[in-house]
Amino acid sequence: MCNCSQDAGTTACQAPAAPKQVPCPTNHQAGKAIDSLALKAQLAVPLTQMTATNYRFCPDPGCPTVYYSTDGSQLFDEAGLRERVYQKHPDKDDVFVCYCFRHTVGSIRAELLATGTSTVIDSITTGIQAGKCACDIRNPQGSCCLGNVRVLVRNLQLEIGLQQIV
Repeated sequence: MCNCSQDAGTTACQAPAAPKQVPCPTNHQAGKAIDSLALKAQLAVPLTQMTATNYRFCPDPGCPTVYYSTDGSQLFDEAGLRERVYQKHPDKDDVFVCYCFRHTVGSIRAELLATGTSTVIDSITTGIQAGKCACDIRNPQGSCCLGNVRVLVRNLQLEIGLQQIV
């Protein structure tokens, strides 16, 4: 079940922060704890390659590491994943920002250009409320996309020159 609450859409839906910060060995910035089930769902390599340790997600677009083990023994980049990661390519039109409902940066941009508005937040919120999301395993960050989508819509509105609605 997704970590999003049934009233998602009214708050920036995110998983609780992990208490202990462990830096990414590549860029030395603290990454977010990731559940092993989410990691297993994302990996496109044999799961026997995983070690019995905790993992973190590195969202930095300038860092090639997506997941790393807290003991420093393993790194996974996008080449070993099933999906491209939005945080690594926030400006690429063909990258999903919402993995459950398959919204891309480009599809949101196209809707804004065509209609002057976006229905994506309402659409995702409706899906969450219907119990149809699985952000905890489908989204590479291991938590709800809605916060990312809200920021993206605002940024695209500014880029296009539209009044912010979100």
